[in-house]
Amino acid sequence: MVRRLVAGLAAIVLVAEAAVLVLVHIVLGRTTANQSMSIAGSDPEVMSRATYAMGAGMGAFLLLCAVLCALAALRDRPPGRFARVVLIAAAVTHAVLGMLAVGLVGWAAFATLMLILCLLVLILTLYPATARQADGTGPAEDGGGPAEDTPPPPPLGELKPTSP
Repeated sequence: MVRRLVAGLAAIVLVAEAAVLVLVHIVLGRTTANQSMSIAGSDPEVMSRATYAMGAGMGAFLLLCAVLCALAALRDRPPGRFARVVLIAAAVTHAVLGMLAVGLVGWAAFATLMLILCLLVLILTLYPATARQADGTGPAEDGGGPAEDTPPPPPLGELKPTSP
């Protein structure tokens, strides 16, 4: 129950964050285009379009993360390998941006980014990774839970100790 709630909440928060970041980049792009200033000889139109492209890219990435979180919540199954990689990349990005936000924006932005980081880490830890067969082809027959740590059998021809 908690897993689904956390994944659903993370999906909603990531959609809101994507919308805010796209809006901020639109405002920055328009401001750059309206200023018509050159920074070290850069074309203002190129800088404006690059700002729009960065906003669209960040928004698309966050929406992808939100879709992966929503799928995990709806199915109540752990995210797959691709989804885990994407969510880990999002978590690392939020951690780095959080460190930068303290100095550049303030503690409120830091707290917001850390909240999103916590939601992403909770999704990754509450849903256990699926166990794979020995050849790596798919889930194990034991229901897909985590594999137990058992020592390997002794090699053939090895002598076993006997008790006196």
